[in-house]
Amino acid sequence: MSAADGMTYAPVGKAAPVCKGGEFVFAATHLDHGHIHGQCNGLAEAGGTLKWVYDPDPAKVELLLQKHPAANAARSLEQILDDASVHLVAAAAIPNLRGPLGCQVLRAGKDYFTDKTPFTTLAQLEEAKAAVAETGRKYMVYFSERLHVECAVHAGTLIKEGLIGRVVQTLGTGPHRLSASTRPGWFFDHTQYGGILCDIGSHQCEQFLYYTGAKDATIAASAVGNFANPDHPELEDFGECSLIADNGASGYFRIDWLTPNGLSTWGDGRVVILGTTGYIELRKYTDVTTENGGDQLILVDGDGEKRIPCAGKVGYPFFGQMILDSLNRTETAMTQNHAFKAAELCLLAQQKARRLTATLGEG
Repeated sequence: MSAADGMTYAPVGKAAPVCKGGEFVFAATHLDHGHIHGQCNGLAEAGGTLKWVYDPDPAKVELLLQKHPAANAARSLEQILDDASVHLVAAAAIPNLRGPLGCQVLRAGKDYFTDKTPFTTLAQLEEAKAAVAETGRKYMVYFSERLHVECAVHAGTLIKEGLIGRVVQTLGTGPHRLSASTRPGWFFDHTQYGGILCDIGSHQCEQFLYYTGAKDATIAASAVGNFANPDHPELEDFGECSLIADNGASGYFRIDWLTPNGLSTWGDGRVVILGTTGYIELRKYTDVTTENGGDQLILVDGDGEKRIPCAGKVGYPFFGQMILDSLNRTETAMTQNHAFKAAELCLLAQQKARRLTATLGEG
């Protein structure tokens, strides 16, 4: 999977099984976004057994089976849902279909692991909350920009250890390369993808909650625009948002589809986390103009300045924790409230957003 294209970017880590082969069985369906490969990689490396793969497009199925040859092509989604041995269904459906699909999976008695964004409307979120309450199953979300980035994982550990004191603010940038000619039609349909703050903004809302330790937050301001893609009028290629957490922390993030072709990777994603006694900067996918590569964590605290290369050293514990949560009905990897609150915030940010290009008379 190419590091130059975010839609096909799928991190590969070291095997770190938390269960025996066949003890945790999962399936993959609705392979509309390439993130499904990262989802399946993470689960398989943590000891999960991929049994079934389904999509109406046989080419998508074959591509996933090439990476997981022990799995089988399912005839239908129903074949997966009727299999009592399947604990969890992973999916990367078109965004506006993720919520309804998840409720169907939950009501079939299985946990659900969806690509972000998990919903495109607040009504879908409410339906999922009802389905979780009704079934007791888990509705988990692949917030890959934290969960599948080693420096982002390590930052959480350092914050919990108190190395930068109380977190006061997070500042996030989530630029992405558009690669418009490779994108499916739904990518440019606002009803289907939900808007830029709803979509890739979901990563940023989740990180804000996680790093600040907040349980809730309000949207102070948000905005979207289409500055460079008049041929795709429903695409928003820029978005920004300011948040205030229930514990007093603040956050700001900027996301866009404006990554230039000269960048070596699909996006120069960064996070700066300010604490009362220090700060952390994450350079996730690249450290531009250097040979350092991605997964760089920079820590400045009372003891000095440190650069910590994290690639290949930290791992991706979320997937093993989620498997154990599914088997043991615990909440170690991520609480359900956290996943739903991150989803709610990105939906509210999208709903409240000013349209910048309309203000400038361009849209």
